Amino acid sequence: MNDLAATSVLVGGIVTEDQREDTVARTGIDTSILHKGAHSASYFDLARAAGEGAEIVDFCIPCNPYFPTPEMFDELTRELKSILKYYPSDSATITKKLASVLGLHPQTVAMANGSTELITWIDHLLVKESLAVPIPTFGRWTDQPLETGKRVDMFPLQERDGFRLDLEEYVEFIRERRSRVAVVCNVNNPDGNYLPRRDIIRFMDQLSDLDLVIIDESFIDFSDAERYPSVGPDAVIRPNAVVLKSLGKNFGLHGIRFGYMLSNPAIAGKIAKMLPKWNLNSLAEKVVHMIQDHEMEYEESLRLLSRDRRSMGRELQRIPGLTVFPSQGNFYLVKLPTEWSGVALRDFLVANHGIMTRECGNKLGMTSQFMRLVVRPAGDVDRLVDGMLDYSQRFHGRSVYESDTLESTSRRWAESYDEKPDNLVPYPPRGGGEYTARRAAVS
Repeated sequence: MNDLAATSVLVGGIVTEDQREDTVARTGIDTSILHKGAHSASYFDLARAAGEGAEIVDFCIPCNPYFPTPEMFDELTRELKSILKYYPSDSATITKKLASVLGLHPQTVAMANGSTELITWIDHLLVKESLAVPIPTFGRWTDQPLETGKRVDMFPLQERDGFRLDLEEYVEFIRERRSRVAVVCNVNNPDGNYLPRRDIIRFMDQLSDLDLVIIDESFIDFSDAERYPSVGPDAVIRPNAVVLKSLGKNFGLHGIRFGYMLSNPAIAGKIAKMLPKWNLNSLAEKVVHMIQDHEMEYEESLRLLSRDRRSMGRELQRIPGLTVFPSQGNFYLVKLPTEWSGVALRDFLVANHGIMTRECGNKLGMTSQFMRLVVRPAGDVDRLVDGMLDYSQRFHGRSVYESDTLESTSRRWAESYDEKPDNLVPYPPRGGGEYTARRAAVS
């Protein structure tokens, strides 16, 4: 990749036709695909654009890398013909099985083709005029009600507070705006902040007069801040509370598209009646039946991810000028050094290192100076940090292995996670071929 083509990737993130051949030379990936929509390009878009044999390391889609286990994938493979050939059970049957596995009352559960399907039906059936939501957060909580003409009252989270939500201030905002529905994502995406269970319960009770209080817990399984962080059992005995869960994120199976909601039977029943009778596919049904047999493996995956999160946080802090916000999710929010461009860095990492990342310029409440980076195993993190240091060295004059003093903000956020957790387990043995370039060079 020549200097002119490399610079074109970095300045404004635009690649011209004359430069595209050089731009894709390193990985075979045409970065123009990253500029064709409001949301990130999918893994499949990039893979198709790159062609056969190209390797892409995904730091964009927040997915559990340790679950399902290889043995579980082998089981799915053996049964794939039957899974694809035959109709699944109806949604009520699959929901009843899920409730049984998770120890839930089936009348309090509605299961859907991904949490976004539930968000859509909640908006259509339960949001009548207005919805309050902190920003930045998961985009469908603002986009969906806006698309159907609702008033969306956006409560801006502040960078100076690490984007942490103050629930008391949020309640005051809801009262001032007279919002009829309130949303909280816990753990929040993209900043990774977690609010204690007792605070969320108090929040629900303070707003018991609203039409609805929604707690989106799509990422809460990745939190290790409390032993029992979910307010699902508390929501089902309250008149207007709903809790959302995303099984695809937790189980590392985004492609299956399955999630569920918890609420009192009246609300859950209203949503369930509107869902198609066969809205869940046979692969989702198979995984639901596998869960109870692989509970230990799932818990192990969460412990491994907890360890990876702390290790990755320490490695990211080695990058001069990078602000790393603490996280209880399976991702980190980082703020890039002032002279860096998020769009340019995203394109550079794809074109030169085969790394897919999430630049946050299209998230309400964020700018392109922020990126969300998914937690991945150590070898992948080495590759990411190498790529970011390569960007810094090439275009901003910093040595690849330079150890500048960390910015005070980065150190301040990192202090929240200095204590070593007691639930960590060793990495399983890893075979050859892992990416070790930077660790080898440093040692």
